[in-house]
Amino acid sequence: MKTQKIFNSPLFGLGFRIFFALAGLSALILIVLWNAIFKGSLNIDNYFTPNYWHAHEMLLGYTVAVIAGFLLTAVKNWTGKPTLTGDKLAGIALLWLYGRILPFYSELLPDPLIAAIDFSFLPVLAYQISKPIIQSRQFKSLIFVGLLLLLTIGNGLMHAEILGLCQNTAWKGIQLLVATIIILILIIAGRVLPFFIERGLSGTLILRNPSLDIWSITSATIVFALQLGSISGTLLALTALLAAAINGLRLKAWYVPRIWYVPLLWILYLGYGWIIVGFILTALSAYGWLSASLPLHAFTLGGIGVLTLGMMARVSLGHTGRALKASNAIAIAFILINITALLRVLLPLTLPNSYNLLIYLSILCWLTAFSLFMFVYAPILTTTRIDGQAE
Repeated sequence: MKTQKIFNSPLFGLGFRIFFALAGLSALILIVLWNAIFKGSLNIDNYFTPNYWHAHEMLLGYTVAVIAGFLLTAVKNWTGKPTLTGDKLAGIALLWLYGRILPFYSELLPDPLIAAIDFSFLPVLAYQISKPIIQSRQFKSLIFVGLLLLLTIGNGLMHAEILGLCQNTAWKGIQLLVATIIILILIIAGRVLPFFIERGLSGTLILRNPSLDIWSITSATIVFALQLGSISGTLLALTALLAAAINGLRLKAWYVPRIWYVPLLWILYLGYGWIIVGFILTALSAYGWLSASLPLHAFTLGGIGVLTLGMMARVSLGHTGRALKASNAIAIAFILINITALLRVLLPLTLPNSYNLLIYLSILCWLTAFSLFMFVYAPILTTTRIDGQAE
C-alpha cells in the first residue's frame, strides 16, 4: 500500500500556484498592517523599523513571491526540465512564509536567526532554478540566477544595518532591490509581452528588435547605477529621460490598438508605462523639483504592482488550461490597481494638501483589487487543470 503524500494537492503542483496564492494573501495582509502602523493605531515589536518593514515586505515578501512563482513555472517551460513540486515546493514556500512571520518575534528569537532565515530564501530559489537551466545548457537564462543573487545582496544590505554590522546600508539595499526587480521585469517583458500579444490577438505579428531590447535594459541599468552611486543633477536627469525615451520606443514597437479590447494585454502595457513614468519622475526629482518618493512609487506601486497583478492573472489562466480571458471582476481589479498608482504617484503633484486622503484612497483601491484577485483566482490555483493535462 502506497503512502499518500501530504503535499500532493494541486496547490503544490507547480510553483505559480502556491506562490501566487501567497503573493495575493500577502498583498492584502501587509497593506492592512501597514495602514494600521501608518495611522499609529498599531504598535507592535518588529525586527525591522516600520518604514524598513514596509519596503522589505513589499519587495522581498510580495514581489519576490510573484517572481518565485513565475520563475519556477517559466524555467520548466524554457528548459523542459522539472522544477519543484509537492513536498519540496511546500518546503521552499514555508521558508518564504517563515521570513514574513519571524520578524514579529524579535523579543523571543535572536536577530541573527531571523535574518538568516529570511536571507536564505533567495539563494535557495536561485539554486533550484539554476539546476534545470544548467542541465538543459540554456546558459543565457542564468541571467535570472544572477538577478536573484543581486536581490540577495540587497536583502543582505538591509539586514547588515539592522544587525549593526554596517551603517547606512539599508537604503542602498532598497535601491538595489528596486533596481534589480525593474531590470528583471524589463528582461522578462522582452520575452513574454510580444508572445502574449500574438497569442491574445489573432493574426498579429510583433517584430522583435534585439538592439532596442538591449538599449532599454542598458539605459535603465545606468540610471539605477547613478542612483546607487548617489549621483544626481543633470547627469541623472538626462540619463533618466534617455531611458524613458528608449523604453517608450520599445513599448511603441509592441503596440497594437486592439490590446484595449483585451484586459490581459492592456494591464501589462500600462504596467510597463508606469516604469516609463518612473524614469520621467526620476529626471524631475534629480533637480529636487519633487519628492524622491514619487518616482520610487511609480516604479514599485505602478510598474511592479500593476505588472505583477497582470502577470499572475495571465500565467494562472494559461497554466491551468483555461481560456485566456479576464473576468469582469479581474478587469475591475486591473482598473483599480492603476487608480491606486494614480492616487499615490501623480495626484499628489496636483493635490498636495490632500496627501493623506489620497494615501487612504489608494490603500482602499489596492485592497479591493487584490481581494477581487483572490476571490477569482483562489479556486483556480487550488484545483487541477480543467483540460485534464499534467502540470
